[in-house]
Amino acid sequence: MTQFSVLDLSPIVQGGDAGQSFRNSLALARHAERLGFNRYWLAEHHGMPGIASAATAVLMAHVAAGTQRIRIGAGGIMLPNHSPLVIAEQFGTLESLYPGRIDLGLGRAPGSDQTTARALRRNLASDSDEFPQDVLELMDYFAAEPKGAVRAVPGQGLNIPIWILGSSLYGAQLAAALGLPYAFASHFAPQAMLQAIEIYRSYFKPSARLAKPYVMLGFNVFAADTDAQAELLATSMQQAFVNLRTGRPGRLPPPLPGYRERLDGQLRAMLESVLSCSAIGGPDAVRQQMDAFVALTGADELMITCQMFDHAARLRSYEVVADVSKGLVAPPLRELMTG
Repeated sequence: MTQFSVLDLSPIVQGGDAGQSFRNSLALARHAERLGFNRYWLAEHHGMPGIASAATAVLMAHVAAGTQRIRIGAGGIMLPNHSPLVIAEQFGTLESLYPGRIDLGLGRAPGSDQTTARALRRNLASDSDEFPQDVLELMDYFAAEPKGAVRAVPGQGLNIPIWILGSSLYGAQLAAALGLPYAFASHFAPQAMLQAIEIYRSYFKPSARLAKPYVMLGFNVFAADTDAQAELLATSMQQAFVNLRTGRPGRLPPPLPGYRERLDGQLRAMLESVLSCSAIGGPDAVRQQMDAFVALTGADELMITCQMFDHAARLRSYEVVADVSKGLVAPPLRELMTG
């Protein structure tokens, strides 16, 4: 059966602030735990007016302290921004505080523009081209008997699941080569999704960490009690994405009736393309769209993201997902895709 999890960007809404976002994130994580979601992940972004999860490990600690069972993870840590040793120590600390509940997803992009990336790392000589070496170095810090001379304390000997994240074929190839689980960012970059899944499953090499391929896919869900209500609630995310892509990033705006109809053809086509992996509607419509997506991809797990202006509406959206997800099963198509 397909698993279902939560990706939270800890959105900052117009008229709100980061403190409110953090309170909402904890409330969402507790809600997801009660509803039976598998894991709750936060993502590292920097310099984004509408995203509060920049200090991802710190926010993970806040959420883990306020929950009891749900897995808490990074989806992901943008490794080019950091020393692998620092990440090993941070996540070694988290795993020591909350044993058996911490996930570490690793991304190759900076999660920011180059100016911000330079301010973060202050040395762009260690860039995304060194990502595979950084991943291997980080994995070694968690080994019981590291090959390197430096030890991560805490970190050494801890069993922290490591995921490779991606929105292109690069991450699929790396995850397959290293025998790691793979998460694809289809919730905002779906163009290479099916090809990436096929490459990952076809070339996967079993490892001590993972015996067979495991695919998680990002998926937007804007659910409500009626189709019309859901369509309206989804316009906050649609506005935010268009603003970002047209160089005007800002805080998450309130819903705007008729927003998509106001866009010119080019922007409307862009929005439909990048947000094509989405379900919008009432329970019946969301069930059909989620079922079709699982049937198409054979996903082992869906990472559900939902950026809504109204926090209560967002909580309700995840309630709908939890209800309609019962019985959705990854079909035999998965075996057909792996050949």
